Amino acid sequence: MATTPPRAEAVLLLRLAGPLQAWGDRSTFNRRETRPTPTKSGVIGLLAAAAGRARQDPVDDLSHLGLGIRVDQPGSLLRDYHTVSDYRGTPLPQAGVSAKGIQKPTSPAKHTHVTTRYYLQDAVFLAAVAGPAELLDRLQHAVRNPAFPLALGRRSCPPTQPLCLGIRDTDTETALRETPWQVSRQARERYAARWRREHGAARSAVPATVPCPVTLDDPEGPDVLNDVPLSFDPLRRSFADRRVRHDWFSVPTGFPGRPGSGTPDSPEDATGHDPFALLGW
Repeated sequence: MATTPPRAEAVLLLRLAGPLQAWGDRSTFNRRETRPTPTKSGVIGLLAAAAGRARQDPVDDLSHLGLGIRVDQPGSLLRDYHTVSDYRGTPLPQAGVSAKGIQKPTSPAKHTHVTTRYYLQDAVFLAAVAGPAELLDRLQHAVRNPAFPLALGRRSCPPTQPLCLGIRDTDTETALRETPWQVSRQARERYAARWRREHGAARSAVPATVPCPVTLDDPEGPDVLNDVPLSFDPLRRSFADRRVRHDWFSVPTGFPGRPGSGTPDSPEDATGHDPFALLGW
């Protein structure tokens, strides 16, 4: 009796989109920045939250997963004026600590901190997480049935649906090249109108592909990012480096009659306005 050989490697596709996202890798104190694309620590943190892992739990199996990020819609940078105060009305602590390791109160007393926080608004990314198929199967189930609320970098940034686009039995680059553009119908139509003007095409003509920048894990890549999580434990957070390379892929636009059209992964398939239903909770 013939048996089906086990799947070795696969790719889990995540559509990272929402009103706001924030992917910081050097945010400290009163200035919280965001990178222009999702970080590996942010994506791994989302998967760990979906799987119900506590911050103190190990993430070695997740940190070894490969990652590719495609920028379908870069969005724009939002600067948020943010204040912090103690709800009890007590003075805020300062950076200095006492001999017992307890933070000292500000002197003179300061009741409000002003912080600057940056967000990406209206951005859309496609994340390709590569690794053992069995592990990705469990992560796919977790993302569709999350144990903890999921966020796009910060807790205040919930994702819109569809978040999980399924698993592909292929490599990272192929998955990122073949998956249709994940922007809204309005964004595709605006791109088509601009494309027609630039090419002098007929009003009924639509482009087959759109160029999208990508960032891929690559041991020989020219750039180094310090965003591989070794521990999310608040008392011993630590990260390692990874090498990446940057490229541009021609991606199917998803217009009717074009390759990639009619896919169930299209954002238009998420209908309704029940926020809890959209989040899958």
